[in-house]
Amino acid sequence: MKARIPKHREFLISLADDYEKKDECWAKLQEIMKAYQKEGKSVYTPTFIEDNEEKVKALQQEYEFTYTIEDR
Repeated sequence: MKARIPKHREFLISLADDYEKKDECWAKLQEIMKAYQKEGKSVYTPTFIEDNEEKVKALQQEYEFTYTIEDR
């Protein structure tokens, strides 16, 4: 059986394991995804990065993490 999986881009978030607010930050990142899904979209939507990058950047200012965008 063959399955064709479309190429997509994704955020790769890096949080230090010993960062005190790691769980809080991760919960807020999950909220971004859940809100996007409530709009009827998925993380595989071609414009996922463009639609959410400003929100991720805003969280980055509040929490200590880095991210990259990778093609998969």
